[in-house]
Amino acid sequence: MSIDPALAIRHIGFFVYPGFQIQDLSGPLAAFELAELDAGIKAYRCHVVSQAGGEIASSGGLKVITDSIPSTLDTLLVVGGEISDDPAGLPAITGHLAAAQENGTRRIGSVCTGAFILAKAGLLDGRCATTHWKHSRQLQRMFPKARVQSDRIFAKDGHIWTSAGVTAGIDLALALIEEDLGHAASHAVAQALVVYHRRPGGQSQFSALADMEPESDRIREVLTYMREHLNEPLSTETLASVACLSPRQFGRTFLAETGETPAKAVERLRVEVARQRVERGAEPIELIAYSVGFADPERMRRAFIRVTGHPPQSLRRMAA
Repeated sequence: MSIDPALAIRHIGFFVYPGFQIQDLSGPLAAFELAELDAGIKAYRCHVVSQAGGEIASSGGLKVITDSIPSTLDTLLVVGGEISDDPAGLPAITGHLAAAQENGTRRIGSVCTGAFILAKAGLLDGRCATTHWKHSRQLQRMFPKARVQSDRIFAKDGHIWTSAGVTAGIDLALALIEEDLGHAASHAVAQALVVYHRRPGGQSQFSALADMEPESDRIREVLTYMREHLNEPLSTETLASVACLSPRQFGRTFLAETGETPAKAVERLRVEVARQRVERGAEPIELIAYSVGFADPERMRRAFIRVTGHPPQSLRRMAA
């Protein structure tokens, strides 16, 4: 059977090392394994690889048999795992990554803390990247040339892709499949995996309330008040009164405990609530905007782009 060269089987490499996270490997690998061409032919061939090949133990003790890195790969993904605070303690695969690029590897990416290994190789210098939210500050501290975006499911910057941990690796794989084979193929894989069809890369790794877990009860009460009164004006003065603080003291305390200004927190909460309704069905965008407290649909559109990277209409189409 003749196959269009554009649909030729692509070779995907998954780089593992001692202490790797098994789910960072198994989820994305399963997604590529299930992808098929129009004729029912497998679209990808997966390779689990390591520095020297052989048996490699995961962080949970499960061992996998690996090969050395093939000379030609379409895509190479470095999985996450146990990492060191010292760059010198990270797996030394810089040479392998450089060779992969020289040999024509089209895309290089990472799942979770695999981003540290890309960063050590200099591949994240000046690029937007993400990792598991628990490690994002460490990644930025150890590799200041990277532009770490901690609140993203996955990020693409040129030919470099990075994702958050575990299930986000599946989202990354689905995005790569969609780039190669189109929306229908990616959607079919998501259905086979029984997962939500590809969350957009700009989606938050977790809820805004979980993200902004403060130390004090008074700020927690403010966040609860915000969530329950999103359709009302939420001025600094109003929120400060809930916290029983002066507006100036409230602003400083809120920023110190959550890492965000009150206005930014309100915007994120409104986007989070609005997004659920946008993706659920055909409710008018204008109605959603007003009901969650945006002054008009245009302001909601701009807020969506700031928080998720996509306007509401695009998210609705992707959720369909």
